[in-house]
Amino acid sequence: MMRPDREKPDLYDRLAGHDFERAYQKGFMRSVFDSLRNKRSGLLSFNEIRKQLSIENQVDRGMQEIAISQIIGSLSRYHDFDNTFLPRQTNTRGRWQHIDKLHLTCEVLPPVEVYQLGEFYFVIDGNHRVSVAREKGQKFIDAHVIELQLSFQVDRDAKWEDILLAQERVSFYDRTGIARLRPQADIQLTLPGQYSKLLEHIDVHRYFTSEYLGREVSYDEAVSSWFDYIYKPMIEVIADMKIMELFPRHSQSDLYLWIIEHLAYLKESYDQPVSFAEAAEDFTRIQRFLSDLFNRLFGWVTRLTGKWKNDGD
Repeated sequence: MMRPDREKPDLYDRLAGHDFERAYQKGFMRSVFDSLRNKRSGLLSFNEIRKQLSIENQVDRGMQEIAISQIIGSLSRYHDFDNTFLPRQTNTRGRWQHIDKLHLTCEVLPPVEVYQLGEFYFVIDGNHRVSVAREKGQKFIDAHVIELQLSFQVDRDAKWEDILLAQERVSFYDRTGIARLRPQADIQLTLPGQYSKLLEHIDVHRYFTSEYLGREVSYDEAVSSWFDYIYKPMIEVIADMKIMELFPRHSQSDLYLWIIEHLAYLKESYDQPVSFAEAAEDFTRIQRFLSDLFNRLFGWVTRLTGKWKNDGD
């Protein structure tokens, strides 16, 4: 017996599925290119921004039409979309396609809800609606706006990453006491959200050191040991191998984090010991390959774009 027509995927379901696949692939390629160019591709976390700001007043501005380009972050979905609201996770597929289907069938969608900070907006509710609308080329969207008033002006030139990084570094130094324990330490990361990984490394190092010594290792001991036997030796390898020449926009601390995580991957993959130098060498080889691939792709796209332009002329 044939299924009733209503059980079959209809045209709008297929179109919505195609739209999601296209948006997801665009988001994936964009994240690759942004990573190679050291550009932030993720949405900003409202909660992380909020921790650093002194809110003087909260005002309900009611319903407004706001520019989608000025929506730069999210309350809870900042991991799911990039900073142009392209989907980064496949777990958003169902909701995204549902919203897209409503767009395709000309259904009226409820307004999104946003916080306003200066000239910027952060989504409280309606991330998928913003994502679909932006992918469809929509410039504005209806929103219920709650303005959080600050003691200073936040304009479009505000460098949120710098604010986040400064706060994260202060928190890391306060938590670890590393300026007191190792005054020569200069740990500078260039991307938000990475200092928490260093704290995880210290916690793991503390656990295994306690297991090895058969006693509880204090946090100060763990921080000092991590710096002396893990962080500093890796930084020396990075300097000796002149790896920074490949990453002029990054810091030695960035390289430490990437290489130490690559070392863990190699150990797990090959089930054998891997030295700092071996991990650094393999990481460098891979990065050179990716950089060369990116340059080739960029050259190809540039030539193809030029061809299209000439053909259009």
